[in-house]
Amino acid sequence: MLTQEDKDFLAKKGISEEKLNAQLQCFKTGFPWLRLAGAASPGNGITVASPEEKKAYLAAWESYLAGSGKVLKFVPASGAASRMFKNLFEYLDTEEKTDFIKKFEDNLDKFAFIGDLKEAIAKNGGDDSTKTAIATLLGEEGLSYGKLPKGLLKFHKYEDGARTPVEEHLVEGALYAASKTGTVYVHFTVSPEHRPLFEALVEKVLPKYEAVYGVKYSVSFSEQKSSTDTVAANPDNTPFRGKDGKILFRPGGHGALIENLNDLDADIIFIKNIDNVVPDRLKPETTEYKKLIAGILVSKQQKAFDYLRLLDSGTYTHAQLEEIIRFLRDELCCRNPELKDLEDAELAIYLRNKLNRPIRVCGMVKNVGEPGGGPFLAYNPDNTISLQILESSQIDTANEEYMEMFKNGTHFNPVDLVCAIKNYKGEKFDLTKHVDPKTGFISNKSKDGKELKALELPGLWNGAMSDWNTIFVDVPLGTFNPVKTVNDLLREQHQ
Repeated sequence: MLTQEDKDFLAKKGISEEKLNAQLQCFKTGFPWLRLAGAASPGNGITVASPEEKKAYLAAWESYLAGSGKVLKFVPASGAASRMFKNLFEYLDTEEKTDFIKKFEDNLDKFAFIGDLKEAIAKNGGDDSTKTAIATLLGEEGLSYGKLPKGLLKFHKYEDGARTPVEEHLVEGALYAASKTGTVYVHFTVSPEHRPLFEALVEKVLPKYEAVYGVKYSVSFSEQKSSTDTVAANPDNTPFRGKDGKILFRPGGHGALIENLNDLDADIIFIKNIDNVVPDRLKPETTEYKKLIAGILVSKQQKAFDYLRLLDSGTYTHAQLEEIIRFLRDELCCRNPELKDLEDAELAIYLRNKLNRPIRVCGMVKNVGEPGGGPFLAYNPDNTISLQILESSQIDTANEEYMEMFKNGTHFNPVDLVCAIKNYKGEKFDLTKHVDPKTGFISNKSKDGKELKALELPGLWNGAMSDWNTIFVDVPLGTFNPVKTVNDLLREQHQ
């Protein structure tokens, strides 16, 4: 039973009792496994652009930038970097020199933060031991890297100083997302406690990058909404309460950011994780393929818009409806084996519903054993088949056929998306209406020594975009350079 205090707490968070009860119900029923039709691959769900097509799509993007459409870069940047330093924290506890620590120690001078680190050690009167270096790097008396988000850490060295991922994303934006007026729109999602630090950094560096790239930046920030937090449950599926007696809510995972995305006003939005950046010498390849997937997006969107205008006019032939079916099937990879049973009027309604949705084009890289979601052909609630990005947690591991598909997948998802979120009349789609609520995830956690069940919302590029038109495109592995541990910064791509 909810007390009045509980109800006041829910109201303050912006969470209705209905929403709370629906989440508690999820713990009772769990989430269904997804039905798979196969792993997407080149020729079967993954587009590989020929040199001629590439040229045409790159031209299509340049043409779009010369128009009046608003382009924005959306960067999820709220996650703390603590996991990046897990091995270093363990060393401070054990002082055991593992191979990881030896590598870190032997290459200390190669890190972009080395200048700041030496300065902090000298200021604190520290010695030149590895333990002092690590403690100063992570601790609040030094650089506080153990508590900061990745976006604010120094990743890359340049002659004129070191750059953070925030700065690298600003530079990227200038290279492929500047409007014809020279404006670059960039949006970062950040945690409330770090927002002032992000704002201060951006204010400090903007004049420099505006001068170098001849652009004007418009940078905005948002935080994950309190109303997207999810309730934690006891093992018996009742609400978990903390020591203060309040119902415990936890952040709902990156799927909560569909709300932040939905609040933005832009025609085309690029999405890329904060830690997937490279130094300038490697940016040409990244820039080219960003333009390629954007060119594919605006080209396919234009065709979809033309077909929607035709359907809305009410004057179309059966041959034209068949042409639209082929476009949906072959270019948007949206398949429905039951279309032959529909009359033309029903068919037109069906086709309009499938075309009139947000569109995303996702870069996919060849699978080299990196962890991450994969591109699949999956069944939708209406029994159609479409392209989806799935995580291993969404796949029934007891189903041998599905596990074989997952194992033999040729590509995986590097989180490299470009999205179109308006209809042909220029009206924004309500992105929250295109989420598949049955694609959440339950995990086991603990708090204050007590077991609890946690609920993750459908992932931003997984179930939160389940009901979008989707295109997968083969992009080079060189466009994917995430930093999961501090020693990843020693990879050749980050030096």
